Parts: sequence; C-alpha cells; structure tokens
Amino acid sequence: MKGNEAIAHAAIRYGVDGYFGYPITPQSEILETLEAEMPWETTGMVVLQAESEISSINMVYGGAATGKAVMTSSSSPGISLMQEGLSYIAAGELPALVVNVMRGGPGLGTIHPSQSDYFQATKGGGHGDYHFIVLAPATVQEMADFVGLGFDLAFKYRTPAMILADGIVGQMMEKVVLPPFRPRRTDEEIALQCPWAVTGHPAKRKPNVMTTLELDSAKMEENNERYQRTYRLIESNEVRFQGYHLDDAEYLMVAFGSMARICLKAIEDARLAGMKIGLIRPITLWPFPYEAIAELSRKVKGMLVVELNAGQMIEDVRIATEGRVPVHHFGRMGGIVPDPGQVLDSFISFFPHSK
Repeated sequence: MKGNEAIAHAAIRYGVDGYFGYPITPQSEILETLEAEMPWETTGMVVLQAESEISSINMVYGGAATGKAVMTSSSSPGISLMQEGLSYIAAGELPALVVNVMRGGPGLGTIHPSQSDYFQATKGGGHGDYHFIVLAPATVQEMADFVGLGFDLAFKYRTPAMILADGIVGQMMEKVVLPPFRPRRTDEEIALQCPWAVTGHPAKRKPNVMTTLELDSAKMEENNERYQRTYRLIESNEVRFQGYHLDDAEYLMVAFGSMARICLKAIEDARLAGMKIGLIRPITLWPFPYEAIAELSRKVKGMLVVELNAGQMIEDVRIATEGRVPVHHFGRMGGIVPDPGQVLDSFISFFPHSK
C-alpha cells in the first residue's frame, strides 16, 4: 500500500480516538483511506474533515486537552497554517500526532516531493521556545510503525510529535506489516493515565483548566524552564539513527527520508568501485544525532549532506562536526529527485581524492 494509506491503517489499529484533517496533495490519501475504512463503525474513532487546517489543528488541541489520542495530517502550506495551534499544544504540554507529507515551497510551491520543511519542523515554526519530536520515515513500513511510536513518545513526554515524510514516501507503494489492533482506552483508563486532562463529564468534572496564558512573568519563566527540562530529557533518551558501512568509512553521506534510500544505492555503487563511503540516516530529526555525527567526524575525511532542498539539515551537521572536516551539500528543488548516479557524481566533484 501507499505510505499515506499505511498511516491511516496504523492509526485505526493503534486505537486513535480522533483524526481531524483537511485535504491537500500529496497527503490526501490519509483522510480518504480513513473515510473509506469508516472506523467510527468498528473502533469508535472519530474522523472529521474540518473546514480548514486552522480548524483541524484547534480540534486536535481540544481533543488532546481531554487526554484523547488525536492526530491530524497535512502538507507544507497546511502545516504553516497550523503553527499557532502547534505552539498552543506545545505550551499546554499536550500529546498529539501531526503528519506532514512535504511538498515544495515557499508559498504554494509545487505538489511534487520535497524536504523543505526541515527548518519548520525542527526549529519550531510557531512562536516561543518549544520543540516537538520529529520522526523521518524512509519506508512505507516506517510510516506505519511511526504512528504508534509517535503517539507513545508524545504521551510519554506530554509533547507533540510529528511524522515528517517527503512526498515520495507518502505516495510510493511497498509491502507493509501493519501493527496489531489495540483497543481504544476507556475514559477510566484515560483518567488514570492523564490526571492533567480536562473533562466536561457532569459526574467527573475536574478543576483542571487548559490555558497557555500566564501574566506573571516569574511563573511564565518557570513554565518555560519546565519545558526545557523535558526537551533535555528527550535529547538524552530518544535520539534515533541508522548507520550503513560505517566501520571502514573514509567519507560519509548524511541524508534522511527518501534521499537516504538514494544515497544508499549510490554508496553501494561507489563501494564496487573501491570508494569507502558510509551513510548515517537520522530517524529523529529532533532530537538530532549530534553526538553520533560528531564522533564520525573524527574518523572520516569529509561529509556530503544530501537533501531535497537548498540546504537545511546541513546546518545541524556542521554544528555537530565543529569544522573538523569539510561538509558539503547536494540538493535538488522544485520536486526534481536525483538518481544515485547524480548523487555520486556530486560527491566525487567535492571529494575527487575519494576515488
């Protein structure tokens, strides 16, 4: 099935309480699949096409405040519209899952695949000092797997999580093993697991009030310090990445999502020609694997960062390497996807002595 379809099926099987979204290419199959599967008749999951992306993210805000497992999905311009709501959800310390199947930009850009939302996702596109966990799938299987992982991490740390996929991963079809069905939590289970949750049940009305406004500067600073402690904890515990051919690598490529797949094929071709190149694929774009890349920068002669953008993740790679080795960038824009040969040619142009 398509990556987008895998997201929808995994959400039903995870026991998601509610999906609120709005169609936009190239992620519309998520909403379409949920509508076709009609989970409200089987699991009780609410599936609602809101009137806009702004409406959908605020519905997520309301649902998350009650302790429910709620999610939305969109693509780049739609995620831009959601930034205020995402800031509110982060400030409310609420768990929620957001899926961004990226297209090109800025503006309406193109409906073709891109990785140009890296800054928006990892640096916080809204206002204030906040982060959310960002997972970057490279396969349809990971599109399915990261739904459960994203929700689990979101509830563990009471923070939003994002699946950041480029349009290729959302649209391509691969075999996938779907997760087992998990029953939705009862209201009693939610009350035990989420004592902070707000409820309007007449017999169970709680004094909890959900607000992100604090007029006392000292208390607002305390709130922000609490957020930062959570982010440091996530950085300590939840960094995820994969490495390929790192044991004898003299040079390194760094890529995420679909570009990591293309780089891996380029590296396999390079190794047949005697070039010792390795690959590191960040799975969590935030928290970013700074330490792993820093360690590798002490062993290799140079790095090439490959992205479907003008150069965004390369900034984090350069922070990690601290100038120890040259770090170059190869990217395409506008929805043009390079083939492995173009990636390898670019690598050789930057590092001619690697041959």
